[in-house]
Amino acid sequence: MAASFKGNKVQLPSKTCQQCQRAMTWRKAWAKNWDEVKYCSDACRSAAKRPAALRAKA
Repeated sequence: MAASFKGNKVQLPSKTCQQCQRAMTWRKAWAKNWDEVKYCSDACRSAAKRPAALRAKA
């Protein structure tokens, strides 16, 4: 009965963010491009695009 609970996120696929190394769980918004998702947030995406010298300061 617990497996049919709609809020159970254990069964959803997950990945690790390439920037912050946190686990991110599948979201409905990512359904069409889940294979291409690399970052958990816009902040991680923009941090990854910054040059390495600037990332060390932040």
